[in-house]
Amino acid sequence: MSGGDRETLSVYAKQAERYANAFDTARKDPWLEAFITALPAGAPVLELGCGPGRIAALLKAAGLEVDAVDASAEMADVAKRQHDVDVRVASFDQITGTDCYDGIWANFSLLHAPKADMPGHLARLATALRPGGRVHIGLKEGDGEARDGLGRFYAYYREEELRGLLSDVGWTVTQVDRGASEGLDGTVAPWLIVTAHG
Repeated sequence: MSGGDRETLSVYAKQAERYANAFDTARKDPWLEAFITALPAGAPVLELGCGPGRIAALLKAAGLEVDAVDASAEMADVAKRQHDVDVRVASFDQITGTDCYDGIWANFSLLHAPKADMPGHLARLATALRPGGRVHIGLKEGDGEARDGLGRFYAYYREEELRGLLSDVGWTVTQVDRGASEGLDGTVAPWLIVTAHG
């Protein structure tokens, strides 16, 4: 988040434990498996918006060097307690560095940033990604911006809009997947998962 949307961060602060226990940890994630398989052993990766740290722990267990980042200090605390993951508490606009990562995993995190800020966030990520690096981005599908029933801010995207934004930073989309699932607020919403390369 750009400095972090206060209302969104407040929701995650209050519901960090519930959020950490809300997902089926036994279910295999085909996108995560593909992400891990595509990277060399020991590759440095950024997990942007790592939440309670479950994915970061799986990335570490797979032998990757993980920079786990989240804007919520409460989520970082849960990640440390539940998964022994050290999380760097930072917002999207605090991502810096050049050619730092072979992979970026941003699964349903960038959707909390205002649309006006997305080009800047993607530009910073593109600078941080090494040439040929792999990118995973999950977003909710739709139009405009809104808050959900819990007060969290969301920006919604259509495929062509997202393709244009990624192309603008020099990334090539290689796969787009769609689905719908129930979120923390109890509503089912459609989503897009995009795989791209730098």
